[in-house]
Amino acid sequence: MSLSLASIITESARRFPRERALISDDKYWTYLDLRNQALSVGAALRESGVKPGDPVALMCGNRPEFTLSYFGILAAGAIVVSLNNLLVAEEVAYQLEHSEAIGVIADTESIPVILEARERCSKKIWVLQASLNPSEKAKYSEVSRVLSDCLSASSQLESFHPTRPDDTAVIMYTSGTTGRPKGAELTHFNLWENARIVSERSFSRLDTEVNPIGPGHISIVILPLFHSFGQTCVQNGMLFNGGAITYVKRFDPVRTAEVISRDKVTLLSAVPTIFNSLINSSEVDPSRMKSLQYGFSGGSALPLETRRQFEDLFGMPILEGYGLTETSPVACSQSRWHQKKTGSIGRPIAGVEMKIFDTRDCEVPPGVDGEVVIRGRNIMKGYLKNPEATREVMRSGWFHSGDIGRMDEDGDFYIVDRKKDLIIRGGFNVYPREVEEVLYAHPEILEASVIGVPDDHYGEEVKAVVALRRGSSLRAEDLIGYCKEHVAAYKYPRIIEFVDELPKGSTGKVLKREIRRLFAEKVTQGKDEKIE
Repeated sequence: MSLSLASIITESARRFPRERALISDDKYWTYLDLRNQALSVGAALRESGVKPGDPVALMCGNRPEFTLSYFGILAAGAIVVSLNNLLVAEEVAYQLEHSEAIGVIADTESIPVILEARERCSKKIWVLQASLNPSEKAKYSEVSRVLSDCLSASSQLESFHPTRPDDTAVIMYTSGTTGRPKGAELTHFNLWENARIVSERSFSRLDTEVNPIGPGHISIVILPLFHSFGQTCVQNGMLFNGGAITYVKRFDPVRTAEVISRDKVTLLSAVPTIFNSLINSSEVDPSRMKSLQYGFSGGSALPLETRRQFEDLFGMPILEGYGLTETSPVACSQSRWHQKKTGSIGRPIAGVEMKIFDTRDCEVPPGVDGEVVIRGRNIMKGYLKNPEATREVMRSGWFHSGDIGRMDEDGDFYIVDRKKDLIIRGGFNVYPREVEEVLYAHPEILEASVIGVPDDHYGEEVKAVVALRRGSSLRAEDLIGYCKEHVAAYKYPRIIEFVDELPKGSTGKVLKREIRRLFAEKVTQGKDEKIE
């Protein structure tokens, strides 16, 4: 049996060839354009030596070239290695090496980081550039091929390369609470099925005045497409059945409102901080956003007050869902045909089971807290080159999320708490151990611990509690500047607390729970100084 994630666009191109698929300001691509240009990119990759099954990295912001490149890589039968375009060279180099990517498709903004990362890699990396003008081509003369040339080329593959359902389609890196980021291998079936369910569960069987997803429905791309939420719930979910997507390079409430008004956007998928920003921007006029029919929230818990205010102000409902990179990502969501319970994330999507387990991996009764475990069509193949980590999360045949939740008598689920140490900053996962390793590498730091503290805008902010070596005069500003050089912008700590010694247990292990207790009063009173 052959099944490719790329069939999303080949099928929509067959059914809706002249309908708009991608919109960028005053330019748009029909489904026929999207299919043909993806085939051209695929042909260029093949000419560059890419073979079916080869990993090809993609590091690109929210722009049409991301989508064209994404499906172009799949057209060649290659694997998309989805790189976060906020990473620094050190982080990019690791993911390129670990994934064994043979090349990178990058936009102009990412090229300097890619070139720096290439110097750190033990093997040569070639780069396909998304769109260069003549002066930029001269500036980056070392870049071996130019993707914009591919998009205008007449040569293209005859068809998308056939793949099997269990072949890896996309590798997404997700950090664990310890060690280096892990590459989740998501199959063609994982992602195709998740896109189908997102499309059908989210947009069908709605109230009679709302049409199912299809031509005429438009979603705005403000979630990063390198992330599983944006990739599945916006890009793939909308393109599955003939909807369109319109791009915003970076989220700005005013710009977002303008694009929603201009393109008559019907669907808004976002993290809670985005909904909050739209509520609190004095320059956003809700009356100009009447085309919106409803929204989807994920990435972190949506505050009840934010939800209430948004729905009252914009006159549209928000559905909340839950998932992880390893679950493609959607595992559970609210829907328009079930009662929306306050604080609930809804029920598992079709083809997915969820349960609540205790510490012995035994199911607990409704109403009892425990770990959320998941199994079904959406579960990743495993972590790339990491069988131990795969076995650890796939115990007893269930994917163990590490999140604490409960199920009620009706089968609706609730998330009680996130992973033990995970920080959710503006919808992005920040894993303390990764930041701590950077801090410990500083010669003047004796010990360090990273925790999350409440933040009105981002939900949580990153705070580092640090003990310096004797005689050090290191300032908070200097330490933050150091961290900026080694981790992505959303990861570095904005709040630094200097202490003489960190609290420890009898074994010498740093007690984070004690750190949280000791500094809870300062956090509550807002005495910590936040430095950008």
